Amino acid sequence: MRLRRVVLASNNAGKLRELATLLAPLGLALEAQAALGVPEADEPFGTFLENALAKARHASRITGLPALADDSGLCVDALGGRPGVRSARWSPSGADAANNAQLVADLAGCAERAAHYYCVLVLLRAHDDPQPLVADASWHGEVVDAPRGGGGFGYDPHFWLPERGCTAAELDAATKNSIGHRGQALRRLVERLRRERLVGAP
Repeated sequence: MRLRRVVLASNNAGKLRELATLLAPLGLALEAQAALGVPEADEPFGTFLENALAKARHASRITGLPALADDSGLCVDALGGRPGVRSARWSPSGADAANNAQLVADLAGCAERAAHYYCVLVLLRAHDDPQPLVADASWHGEVVDAPRGGGGFGYDPHFWLPERGCTAAELDAATKNSIGHRGQALRRLVERLRRERLVGAP
């Protein structure tokens, strides 16, 4: 089977933009689950992979479409890998600004600032697909206290890239897609899709 239409098991507009841009050259239309009447799935698990699988199965079961789910977050060494799977809910409100403020507060007085974004992508051909296609990637940097840049979303204004001398929020969208965790994971997933002949060449 060739994939033509896939539901994205997320209501995150930033993720939809990034993933849709990367998949468009393959002729694959990515639709947000909210547009298809799919409520958000619970994410009760302690690993990115389990949460991604749960979200993909939920969206595929309701829509009858193949589903793509991303679970990603920021893992900070000094915090034992947290916020991790709770990145989007690290503060009581779950708003980006509040999450960032909580992260900076948690690291107050801490010299160790190494961190990495992690992303796992899961694609299911159907909700009961016994062979999910899985790809993951990491993007390493450091956490800085002062936000910089107006692009991206989430923790990007505080995610410093030493080799580039800027934060993720200061990158243009094309550069972020080329070097970021989600873009890296998606390219690996696309390689799997091509091997399985689920998409054609761009």
